[in-house]
Amino acid sequence: MGYEPAPDFGTPASTAKEQVTLTIDGRAVTVPAGTSVMRAAAEAGGSIPKLCATDNVKSFGSCRLCLVEIEGARGTPASCTTPVGEGMVVKTQTPRLEKLRKGVMELYISDHPLDCLTCSANGDCELQDQAAAVGLRDVRYGYENANHLAQPTDNSNPYFHYDPSKCIVCSRCVRACAEVQGTFALTIDGRGFASMVSAGQKEDDFLSSECVSCGACVQACPTATLQEKSVKEIGLPERAVVTTCAYCGVGCTFRAEMRGEQLVRMVPYKDGKANRGHSCVKGRFAYGYANHQDRITSPMIRDSIHDPWREVSWEEALGFAASKVQAIKAEHGAMALGGITSSRCTNEETFLVQKLIRSVFGANNVDTCARVCHSPTGYGLKTTFGTSAGTQDFDSVMQTDVALVIGANPTDGHPVFASRLKKRLREGAKLIVIDPRRIDLVRTPHVEASYHLPLQPGTNVAVLTAMAHVIVTEGLVDRAYIEERCEIDAYEDWARFVSDERHSPEVLEAVTRVPAADLREAARLYATGGNAAIYYGLGVTEHSQGSSTVMAIANLAMCTGNVGRPGVGVNPLRGQNNVQGACDMGSFPHELPGYRHLSDGETRALFEKDWGVSLDPNPGLRINNMLDAAVDGTFKAIYIQGEDILQSDPNTRHVADGLAAMDCVIVHDLFLNETANYAHVFLPGSTFLEKNGTFTNAERRIQPVRKVMEPANGMEDWQVTQSLANALGAEWSYTHPSEILDEIARLTGSFAGVSWDMLQKRGSVQWPVNEKYPDGSPVMHMNGFVRGKGLFVVTDYVPTDEKTGPRFPLLLTTGRILSQYNVGAQTRRTANTVWHPEDLLEMHPVDAENRGLKDGDWARLASRTGETTLRVTVTDRVAPGVVYTTFHHPATQANVVTTDYSDWATNCPEYKVTAVQVSPSNGPTDWQETYESWSEKSRRIAPEPMEPAE
Repeated sequence: MGYEPAPDFGTPASTAKEQVTLTIDGRAVTVPAGTSVMRAAAEAGGSIPKLCATDNVKSFGSCRLCLVEIEGARGTPASCTTPVGEGMVVKTQTPRLEKLRKGVMELYISDHPLDCLTCSANGDCELQDQAAAVGLRDVRYGYENANHLAQPTDNSNPYFHYDPSKCIVCSRCVRACAEVQGTFALTIDGRGFASMVSAGQKEDDFLSSECVSCGACVQACPTATLQEKSVKEIGLPERAVVTTCAYCGVGCTFRAEMRGEQLVRMVPYKDGKANRGHSCVKGRFAYGYANHQDRITSPMIRDSIHDPWREVSWEEALGFAASKVQAIKAEHGAMALGGITSSRCTNEETFLVQKLIRSVFGANNVDTCARVCHSPTGYGLKTTFGTSAGTQDFDSVMQTDVALVIGANPTDGHPVFASRLKKRLREGAKLIVIDPRRIDLVRTPHVEASYHLPLQPGTNVAVLTAMAHVIVTEGLVDRAYIEERCEIDAYEDWARFVSDERHSPEVLEAVTRVPAADLREAARLYATGGNAAIYYGLGVTEHSQGSSTVMAIANLAMCTGNVGRPGVGVNPLRGQNNVQGACDMGSFPHELPGYRHLSDGETRALFEKDWGVSLDPNPGLRINNMLDAAVDGTFKAIYIQGEDILQSDPNTRHVADGLAAMDCVIVHDLFLNETANYAHVFLPGSTFLEKNGTFTNAERRIQPVRKVMEPANGMEDWQVTQSLANALGAEWSYTHPSEILDEIARLTGSFAGVSWDMLQKRGSVQWPVNEKYPDGSPVMHMNGFVRGKGLFVVTDYVPTDEKTGPRFPLLLTTGRILSQYNVGAQTRRTANTVWHPEDLLEMHPVDAENRGLKDGDWARLASRTGETTLRVTVTDRVAPGVVYTTFHHPATQANVVTTDYSDWATNCPEYKVTAVQVSPSNGPTDWQETYESWSEKSRRIAPEPMEPAE
């Protein structure tokens, strides 16, 4: 794709169905009612000069450059704030308008530096463009009097600068911060000549302000006032490639703007259907890890994990790995081999890894990090609805009247979706938050939850059952919907179950710690408030009752008729960029791509015929089972693509013991991560900027990933996997990911209508895409559930086996923060560390005082499985008895303390409930201090791995 920015029509599009015809400069123009004159002219191919207007925020009418003449109307109204009218006659170019516009522009230029030739925005400046458009050639006013040219530049933000000397006070940045992002961090301070953009208090700079560095203000700025530092350093881009972000499950579309082989900036793509031209700090700015000095670009091998790494050629590394795998298979059989797919890699790459394990290794020992975060979503929604995915697209939230957010923190984990949600809430929608922690959405500028239910960690099922009790016993169910769309006998059983008095809010208050009156009111609001949508995250799934909670959510949606139309539904907010895709591609030991069980002979035969092999009909091992088997001596080799299980999986000691017991650990990644300490082969990976393929986001949207630059390691990840397969005797001959996608479509019904060429034309599409749904499926279950009738499932509350007691009286729960991502492998290698340099332990003031701890003190965090140390932050965001931390920094080793407890149906680990004790500490452990002293480069000579547990 070329470097042609999407057109800016000046004001947002009208959604009215009524059409209006008017005349603009002698041409008849027909547009929807409510369209501005400015937009109508732009859509007809005209161009009215503008500075304060841009089409991602509401019209403002301050710059007075877009004046027009309207027949029969007095004066010269601003075209951006004037709606079209039937029969209106508009003139956009007259001598009178020319004189007015020149005068306005002259005033702007009289207080603006005349350094265009050396300005970093030269050639990309709207002020410069509009001065030319109005024909300004000279300025009558000099700089002798008061001006703003000596204002100092604010360089505090690591990614962009603010130069007030170039500011024209158009307010576009302020409006973008408010309307698009919803943070309200920027204001116009002062009046008249003293007016200027301010990031909060006068003494604040951008870094210390409430600014979340989403880049909306930078994108909106028409001059070089707010600009990416990279543009100043590298120069303006000369070409662009449209691709998909590789961070969270929102799946934002970006224009990767290049100068030669250098990436200058990532600009959110206006036509991106997941993000609608918005972004967050990670996708917008945190791409520097791709060229970080820690990046490993050459293959490495070693005979023992205690030996130093040795750089070798690709041929030698692949041969070394293949010989080890073949020897192990010959001695111990195929069940001694396995692999892990990555939720950060493309669909095509993930598909090939599971194909490698099944068809070349010869076993079904394949698993994914998607199971340790969202497998209960797949199980619960497939059981109740018939499909292992969310029901809506993100646009649907704009038709929601009541949003119930449970176990998710969208402003930190899925910030672009959160901005859409906040916008809808500012328009009048109601919000219910169910979370043990007071997340930002509970109270944020111009948004306040109607109800915050701060439940005891681990009691999600009890809270949802209590809500169902209220809805059923008070007659708030949608009986007509249930009788038409659901299995009535199952509903009657479920209704009797939830109606029992033991499930009332009053009885369960002792368990959930949620005030019964608040819970009752929240249930009534959800049932009667109009279109009600549920959004949930890892705070639902990463529990011993994760699958039960997902089914309880589905029950709640079905009993109120809130499935199958825009504005409602059940919506899992997937954590990583391709969690949905990793699941779709068959990354589980019991399922082939498309969520089809291995025991189904017809499905298995389909794959066997296409692949030319016989497949084992028996389910394989999950990650934790592989590690158990390794400790027992029966599992010997593993191929891990793009995952750091030593940092991300629970009970770090057990993971270390399992890895240490294996004869061959192959790590395929960008950096020497924690797991690589136990590896014998390191195969360097490629970033999302260096590959082609597709990601599938949380709304089932299949989106193209396009190569922006050549891989630093010489190969895209799918090529690495293919090369390993061929070294093992396979004869794969893919030449482009489009061929792998064709195979996926051939074998997977929900992808049947998807092709690379179709995605190039359409941009994106939501599965299922097939003969029945050739254009995709933005909203699922509109004419009936995929399984036929919706199934209500009785979900009895079963307390977790993880209990508090005298030794471990507190409950630890974990989560993410806006600036960091997952285990931090990418974001820790960017300037994002300025906002979050270390993981902190949040404690309620009462708990901290009882332990003699103050803000910033070091504390020992201990559980039944291990201990670590980290600094304390004292806050009432958590309730007494609950502590909270993030897991972005390996030095923290948060998962040293998490347990092996897991979801009853899927083995998804119970990260969110760990009994702990917190006590004062003198500082980090010796291990942590040692870790902090290593650079990633020096770890090519690996530190001694963790000693095996006795």
